[in-house]
Amino acid sequence: MRTLISLLLTVAAAVTLSAAPRTITIGLVAKSQGNPVFQAARVGAEDAAKALSEKHGVNIRIDWRTPNEEDAQKQAEAIEQLVLAGAEGIAVSCSDANKLTDAIDAAVTNGVHVATFDSDAPMSKRFVTYGIDDIECGRQLMDELAKLMGGKGTIAILAGNQNAPNLQKRTQGVREAAAKYPGISIRGVYYHKETPQDAAAKVEQVMQANPDITGWAMIGGWPLFTDNALKWTPGSVKCVSVDALPPQLAYIRSGHVPVLLAQQCYEWGKRSVEMIVDKIILKKNPPAQKEVSALIPVTRENVDAFAKNWDVWLRK
Repeated sequence: MRTLISLLLTVAAAVTLSAAPRTITIGLVAKSQGNPVFQAARVGAEDAAKALSEKHGVNIRIDWRTPNEEDAQKQAEAIEQLVLAGAEGIAVSCSDANKLTDAIDAAVTNGVHVATFDSDAPMSKRFVTYGIDDIECGRQLMDELAKLMGGKGTIAILAGNQNAPNLQKRTQGVREAAAKYPGISIRGVYYHKETPQDAAAKVEQVMQANPDITGWAMIGGWPLFTDNALKWTPGSVKCVSVDALPPQLAYIRSGHVPVLLAQQCYEWGKRSVEMIVDKIILKKNPPAQKEVSALIPVTRENVDAFAKNWDVWLRK
């Protein structure tokens, strides 16, 4: 009898184990913990994981492996750790494509499906990248700024991390579009550590050294994450910036920044996870290696409506 009971218990345990849903781990490696755009991407990834778990009858979990501050070497190490931990997919925003390409390629060689978002490693073996067209972003930024400046004046480009390929392309786009406006000259391209404090300090330093600057093309909105970062009277210096996070919206309302070009950063995480899951479960490739996300202009006319998105994108 005891042998029979033991056998039945073993069979029951085996049935229970076989009925347990498959667990799929997807690593998410953004550039930095503190940047709200990546916090929104994390929420998007987690929302997608929950919805797709229910859809496919599996357990999809997001393993967040983002360094506290930008550090491409730590990102590469995170990718290696995720591979060792058994992740089946990884989505990464590359701080430095050159430093991450080998780590991405090694992951793919080990059977892990890798997608990039926001900032690509185009020479790597990643199967897809999701984000804006960075060159077109720079052009759009410059066109908006030129419109505000009436086609004349001296501008500065706030450019963030000099090694980030997405930011290099945005700067290229600003320069290309600026060539259409003979009345506008570029004083310089200014790089800095991608923290609000460092970016705000760079703007103030440049303005003190170059008081004739009448426009700023900010290819990232880093200084606008702090209060009172722009020391000039609203309207005296024109400014257009990428991104439209909650702290940045105050600069729309104050008149310091008439136009923000919002990236769909929640979708960075959501779409990356959706495409990775399609690849893992359905063996389905996306239609193209790059999926382009449109920029959303935010002005005084739509700022209040746009602000409501953040209640979803940055929920606690």
